[in-house]
Order: sequence, then C-alpha cells, then structure tokens
Amino acid sequence: MLPKPLLVNIFLSREIRFPQYLFALFLLCYSRLWLHLLWIKRLWKLLFLRYLAQVHRLIIRPGAIGDFILSLPALECLKADRLEVWTASRNLPLVRFADRARSIASTGLDLLGVTEPAPRLVEELRAFDSIVSWYGANRPEFRELVGRLELPVTFFPALPGEDSAVHAVDFYLAQVRSIVPCDSDGIPRIPCEAAREDFAVIHPFSGSPRKNWPLVRFRELARKLERRMPVRWCAGPEDPPLDGAVRIDDLYNLACWLAKARLYIGNDSGITHLAAAVGTPVLALFGPTNPEIWAPRGPHVRVGRWKG
Repeated sequence: MLPKPLLVNIFLSREIRFPQYLFALFLLCYSRLWLHLLWIKRLWKLLFLRYLAQVHRLIIRPGAIGDFILSLPALECLKADRLEVWTASRNLPLVRFADRARSIASTGLDLLGVTEPAPRLVEELRAFDSIVSWYGANRPEFRELVGRLELPVTFFPALPGEDSAVHAVDFYLAQVRSIVPCDSDGIPRIPCEAAREDFAVIHPFSGSPRKNWPLVRFRELARKLERRMPVRWCAGPEDPPLDGAVRIDDLYNLACWLAKARLYIGNDSGITHLAAAVGTPVLALFGPTNPEIWAPRGPHVRVGRWKG
C-alpha cells in the first residue's frame, strides 16, 4: 500500500536544506499534482544527490602493524561521510581518521565463506554503500559468497607481488586511486602531540628473526650511543624477554612515547614504521627484506643495510 499522498504545495512549504531552485523540477508540469512520499524517496538520489546523499563506507584492512601503517595514506583517501574500519585488534588504536573502528575478529567476518553467513553480519555489510577490502582477496570461496550476496565490495591484494618494484605506500595509493580521487604525498602520519626529550630508543626485534640485526651488535651500538644520550630499550608484547625494556601494549600510546625520542634505531618492523609515522628521526636497519619496497617513509628516515 502506498503511503498517504500530500500536495506538492505542502511539500514545498517544508523547511528542507537544499537550494530552492531545485523545486522548479516539480513545478514545470504542476497542476495540483499529487505526489506520494514513496515517489519522492525514489527520486531523492536523482534530484538531490549532490546535496543530501551521504556515503557510508567500510574499510577492511587486515595485516601486521607495518603493513597497516604503510597503507595509512591510501586509507585516509577513502574518507566518507561515515567511515568505519575493521582491522586487526592490535591496530585499532591507530585508526584516528574514522568514525568507528572494530576488530575483524569481533565481527565474525572470518567465518564468512566457511560456514553459513550470520544474518546479522550480512545485514551490517549491506548497510554500507561502499566496502573496500584488503581481506579475502586470495580466498575464492569468500569472494564467491560476497558476489552471491551482492555486497558492494571492491577487493585489493593485501601485499605487493614478489616481483614488484613499487614502494608499498605507492602500491596502496595506486589501488585506491583506481576508485576515488586521492591527493596524498605518500607519507604515513600518526598525529601525536609530544615534546621532544633527550633520549634514544632501540627496538632490536621484528616479526621475523631473520630480519633482526644481531642483539649483540645492538648492545655495542647502545654503549657508544650512551656517551651522547641515554638509551632506552623497547620491546613489544610478543617479543622475547629483554631486561629493562619499555613495553607499551597500546600502539597509539607507544607511538606518543616514541614521539618524545631524539632518535630511534630498529629493524624492519612495525615499531620502526610507528616511530617514523610520528616524526621521530629513524635509523631503520634492513637485512634480507627490500627497503625499496618496505622502508619507512618520512623526512627524518635513514636506512642502513646489513648482511648476515
């Protein structure tokens, strides 16, 4: 049953915030015309899209700390009227640019394509006008189900290919620029107000032991550096034990502590990218991984190479 109709002149008398000249579209053939509210709703996007339509977008970005930080310039280009981000739990404190952030694990998304989709999850996904996902690109069963559900998803590969010669930041920016305009200088930034202090930070670990410069070499470097400034060691919750190391689980709080340092030295790790993103002078030590693709970016970043 159609909703109760109302006269055009009654509709015109309502206080609605868009240019009055658009009402001429109704008046061109006006002769005491009855308009149903349902018809107005159907014409809404055609007539007033520029002024009233809002985009509700979801970003699904899994990955390690460093991968997430390197994709920040691209993610920020996806801003919308309402923006929600689903990511790994540990990365949630770094989402400073969205209206809402949730961990992927808490949404039940991991089970989509594995078991029958939960109606509530499907309903939530259908509420978005746009979904940009770095999750599930390599899961054919996931993508097939998303297609059957007719969800508005754009998939992107989560990592550059092995033969890629493009820096990861530019790789992610190119993906996003294929669907939206994006003006970015390609430098990940995490805003944090912190006064610089006179100490250096060393983080001697990473997500893979093969990327770690030997701890004994870090200790030698620390002894020399201590002649000029105090040295504080840093370790993450999943790092091996390290006596006297500062451990801050919340990544944003850790970022703000790193922002106070006069110098940061570390391996190819997420924490190294974190230090660069808050503007701390960084010396990033790379071994087997390629700094042309994975080095932190920023005006105060320097890269050193070591061989095993």
